[in-house]
Amino acid sequence: MLRWLPAPLKAVFSGLCIAINTLLICIFFIPFSLLKLCIPLKPVRTFADLCLNALADTWIRGNNFWMLAIEARRWQVSGVEGLNPRGWYLVSSNHQSWADIVILQKVFQGKIPFLKFFLKKELIYVPVIGLAWWALDFPFMRRGGRNLASAAADMATARKSCEKFRNIPTSVINFLEGTRFTPAKHAQQKSPYQNLLKPKSGGASIALGTMGELYECMLDVTIVYPDGVPNFINVMCGRMGRVVVECRKLQIPSEFIGEAASSEPHYRAHIQTWLNGVWQEKDQRIGELLAEHRG
Repeated sequence: MLRWLPAPLKAVFSGLCIAINTLLICIFFIPFSLLKLCIPLKPVRTFADLCLNALADTWIRGNNFWMLAIEARRWQVSGVEGLNPRGWYLVSSNHQSWADIVILQKVFQGKIPFLKFFLKKELIYVPVIGLAWWALDFPFMRRGGRNLASAAADMATARKSCEKFRNIPTSVINFLEGTRFTPAKHAQQKSPYQNLLKPKSGGASIALGTMGELYECMLDVTIVYPDGVPNFINVMCGRMGRVVVECRKLQIPSEFIGEAASSEPHYRAHIQTWLNGVWQEKDQRIGELLAEHRG
C-alpha cells in the first residue's frame, strides 16, 4: 500500500495507473469494436457486447486498485443487497463531483450490469475514450437544442441507442440534474431544494419509453461527502475522505412505461411530477445525513 506517500507522489502514481489502465483496455476494445462495426448481425453484436462489457469491468477493477492503494476506504454503503447482476435497472443519483462516477461503479460492481449513462454528443470525439463509449453504446445527446426539430432528432438518436440495450442486461444511469451541483448553479437556477438542482425528466423518459418494461425497478442513489465534495485532484491525491452512499429501490409506475412516456407532453409532465417528489425526499435525506455525520 502507498498510503504513506506524500500527496504529489500519490497523484503521479494515480495518473500513471489511469493512463496505463485506460490505454490497455482501449487497445483490447479495438478488435471487438471493429467486429460490431463490420458485421452488424445480432449474434455477433451480442458476443462483442459481452466482451466489451467484460473489458469495461476490468477497467473499473483497475481504478479500484489505485484508489485503495493510496487511501483507506471510509465508505458507508447501504441498500445494495439483493440486486440482480443479470437484470435491467434504471439508476438515478445526485451529482456533485467526478468522483460520483467511480464510486457508483465500485458500489454496483458485480451487483448489477455495467453502468451506462447519457453523454454530450461532443464527447464522442474525445481521443481513445470516445471510441470506448461508442463501442459500449453509451447514448449521446445534444443538450440544449435550439429548436424543436433538433430536439426531436436528438431524442430519436438517444432512443435508438437505448434500443440496443435490449440485447443484454444493462443498467442505465441518469444524473437527473444534468450537471454537477455547485452553489453558483443552485443560486442561478433558483432551485427549490436545499442540496440539489432541479431534476430533468428527458433522459429518464427516453429510457422508460424504449425499454421500461425490462427494468426491475429504479435505483435511487444518494451520495453524501461529510468531509466536503472532492474534486479530481483530491481523489488522485488520496483525499476523498468519508463517503456515504444510500440506495433504495423504487417501483416504476406502469403508466410511465412505453413510447408515449418519451414523446407525449402529458406523460412527460407526470414523470416530472414523480421525479420532483423523489427529489424532495432525497433533499431531506441529504440534510439528515450531513447533520448526522458532521455532528
